[in-house]
Amino acid sequence: MKRLLRDERVPRRAKLPILLIVPYLASPIDLIPDFIPVLGQLDDAMLAALVLRRVVRVAGRDVVTELWPGSERGLRAVLAFSR
Repeated sequence: MKRLLRDERVPRRAKLPILLIVPYLASPIDLIPDFIPVLGQLDDAMLAALVLRRVVRVAGRDVVTELWPGSERGLRAVLAFSR
């Protein structure tokens, strides 16, 4: 997320959801509390996936691929979800 925020090729309309999701993920207050097994973590994962989907659609697959720090498998999952 940090790389996407710093890159000038990523439009502001793609950076805004990133800026909003980071404090939400760090906050102990969630839509579904984390102490509820599976569902507590699932809501965080789904929101993060939706933000990445938005970034891929707005910034482009090439930019996200270039800036992706994770595994190839993780990148394929994010790109598949963004279709």
